[in-house]
Amino acid sequence: MAEIYKFLASYEVLIYIVLAIGGLFSFRWLWRSWREVQTAVYSLERQFSSRRFGQSAAISILIILLFCVEFFMASFIIPGLPAEVFLTTPTLDLISTPTGTLSPEMMTQFANQPSQPAVANVTGCTPNQIMLTSPQPGDEVKGTIELVGTVNIPNFGFYKYEVAPLGSDTWATISAGRTTVVNGPLGGWITTALTPGDYQIRLVVTDNQGQALPACVVPVRVVPLQ
Repeated sequence: MAEIYKFLASYEVLIYIVLAIGGLFSFRWLWRSWREVQTAVYSLERQFSSRRFGQSAAISILIILLFCVEFFMASFIIPGLPAEVFLTTPTLDLISTPTGTLSPEMMTQFANQPSQPAVANVTGCTPNQIMLTSPQPGDEVKGTIELVGTVNIPNFGFYKYEVAPLGSDTWATISAGRTTVVNGPLGGWITTALTPGDYQIRLVVTDNQGQALPACVVPVRVVPLQ
């Protein structure tokens, strides 16, 4: 069933075009068949004309029904479906494994990134919709911490939070979730394996159509355990 939903959503415009072209031909056939029925003189001629009229009417009704089904599915059913119906990317696999840790490969990449000075500001955060309230910009973090914030948008799909060295575009997903959160825990982050330094946390929220909204980015400093 998911494949049908994907097909109807992905090829909505093409389906409408094909149905419109088919409708033009079928309605033209329907009109001509109706005229033949009206002008038929002999019973056998009228019988064949009536049969053609019935066939053209059935095809026209079928095209109208298909158009209505596509419109109903695309306008009312598909927009309310969860994001996992449309998304089969590895990102969703992280939701079932919320470990809060990074892979050794990402740790190696982070270690090779140049250090940048921390700036205590945030970007892309939207109050009451996409926010990270803990840690605060410029906070020093160590050990295992819990991220607190809000992910509450219309047509919510899922969220994930990522980390990268400050000034870098090399983002690594820490974990993710499928439920909305209002000023509550989003998940954990184990910082012990990271090289102490300045990092940035990015909260990314995706709607149920697979559209990612602007990310909320907060700079922090990872310090060693004492």
